[in-house]
Formats: sequence, structure tokens, C-alpha cells
Amino acid sequence: MVDVSIDNTLAVFTVKGLDQFWAMKHEIRVPLNHIVGMREAPSPSIGWFDGFKLMGTSFPNRFRAGTFYQQGAKVFWDARQGGKVLIVDLKDEGYKKLIVEVESAPSTIRMIKDAAERRKRLFKAGATER
Repeated sequence: MVDVSIDNTLAVFTVKGLDQFWAMKHEIRVPLNHIVGMREAPSPSIGWFDGFKLMGTSFPNRFRAGTFYQQGAKVFWDARQGGKVLIVDLKDEGYKKLIVEVESAPSTIRMIKDAAERRKRLFKAGATER
């Protein structure tokens, strides 16, 4: 499971509990303007041949945590089959996607979008003052 929080202009994805060990990562910090899309996925595909594990753990059809190479790009996973999964599409980052299990994907999406809108308004207000 992953906790998501906002730290100024960053979305912070903090891996919880033993998942830190399985994923070999504690947190991922992403600038809000590098997030290009988010969606809920009720049940991720965690099959045998869905990419190559670079670092982490994979139990096919059960659990995946860590860094994987899929469809020509690096993807970070921390999800269980049947979990509440959030997929975050990124640009200009080491990862192309984050596929993470969260407490509530809709509320996490709303929180990130609200923070990004606040950031845009503050940036726009600062640009007009000059």
C-alpha cells in the first residue's frame, strides 16, 4: 500500500510497511506538473509475461512491487491483485508510470488535481504581478 501526500509542488508517494522491503523503495517524489494523467484500475493485470523485473518482487497473479520494464519504459509497481489501484502517468521522470495500491483512488486523484490547480493559480498570480 502507498500513502500519497502533497509537499508544496510535489506529490509524495510513500511506500508503507513491508512493501518497502519488497519494492526496494521508500518513496517517490514527483513534481505536480510532471503528472499527465491518473486513473483508477479496479484489478491490475499481474501476469507472468507483463514485463521484466529490474528490482523488486513479483508473485504472478498475486502481487508486484518494485521497478519493472514494460512496453519500453520503467514502471513502478506496488499493488496486489484485486486491490484499489491508482495508475499515474508521468512525463520527464525516470518512471513512465506508477501503479500503486491506495486507500481510495478517487480521493487521491482529487487531492492531486486540487494541489495542481492551486499550484497553477499561484504561478499565474505570481506571473501577473511582475
